[in-house]
Amino acid sequence: MVGLAGPAQAATKTTTIFMNCDAPAPQADGSGNQNFTVTLPDTAKAGDTVPVTIDPGPSPLLPAFSVTTDNTTKVHLLVGTKAVTVTSPVETVTVVAGVPLDAKPFTANLTIPDGTEGTTLDVKIDQAITDAVLGGMTYTTTCTPQPRPSASVGSVAVEALPKDPVTTKLTPNSGGPGTAVVATGANFPAGAVTCAASLSGTDTGDTGSGTADASGVATCNLTITKKADSVRIGSAPGKAFSYVAPVEGVPHPVDIEVLPGPLALGPTAGLPALDFGSITINGKKQSVVGAFNAATVQDFRGGSLGWDLTVTRTPFLNTATGHAMATAGLGIQPACTVTNPDSPSACSAGAPGAITDVPLKVASQAPGGDELTGGEFAVGGGAMIQLPAFMFADTYRSVVTFSIA
Repeated sequence: MVGLAGPAQAATKTTTIFMNCDAPAPQADGSGNQNFTVTLPDTAKAGDTVPVTIDPGPSPLLPAFSVTTDNTTKVHLLVGTKAVTVTSPVETVTVVAGVPLDAKPFTANLTIPDGTEGTTLDVKIDQAITDAVLGGMTYTTTCTPQPRPSASVGSVAVEALPKDPVTTKLTPNSGGPGTAVVATGANFPAGAVTCAASLSGTDTGDTGSGTADASGVATCNLTITKKADSVRIGSAPGKAFSYVAPVEGVPHPVDIEVLPGPLALGPTAGLPALDFGSITINGKKQSVVGAFNAATVQDFRGGSLGWDLTVTRTPFLNTATGHAMATAGLGIQPACTVTNPDSPSACSAGAPGAITDVPLKVASQAPGGDELTGGEFAVGGGAMIQLPAFMFADTYRSVVTFSIA
């Protein structure tokens, strides 16, 4: 669990960064200076979620034509050494030929990494990506600082204090009157602690006592005597408790065993071919864009495990003629969505990158610790083929393989 940082002084800084921009065909690539204005809080605690406001400033690219698109800006940051991506809302933009695109400022959240207490974190830009949707197709422009990453665009001083205390576990987490509960927690000052039970946010009167050791791990004991739905240590957020009310009469236990299901990746027959159509050799490197068909992930294991989904590919070949495009590139801009609203987990899309014979992580589900994980998801994303200037005129195929572990 992380806390949302309270009000803090904010600092705004404008940094000029030289950007090399790779634009989708037929737009020409470009490079030049771009002014990024970033607003960050002066201070925060490790684990806090804090706002960051980014005004990307006019792009060094000059559009070749006028068109209206729906744009999303994604800025890959380095917060200290941790990679963080912040994403803008969708913005409808009227692009005018010869006029640099100037995206609106946007505010997003980033989490201060654990283990950074007492340090000052520099925030740098690693890449800036614009997805433009036109006619149902997504066209991606990727701008990379030179040198990469950029110079510092802002900084946050991390307080030399422990993270906010939190209740982590109840043993047991259910029972009726007379149930002895051991509550554990983290990030507490060493010394005596108290714990309390509550119902709908109101304390029931059941309290207990315990201690926190030098590492901040707290243990507290209390006995449940009244109906409760939560137990907490101190004022930290509590953990859910299931109260089992005693009932007079003849007990009749009803048992059921819930068996774990699979971690499955589908469809089992494979995905349909993704046809990028045709392109005519013109003596220049060219790019074509499309969208990967979405693979399905089903995690029915009924535990707290995570998973990583990676992709690899074979070279672009025509096995009948023996022709190959050894220097052709295939990239993915990953997307991962929850398809079953009852899924206990979220999934995270990986960073855009080139698909090669080295596995590239495109989606993941984080382990849940003491919490349940799992669900149903769809993993796909935008696709781009970068073609060499010259090659045999032929039909080529590369096979992309999705793998999960």
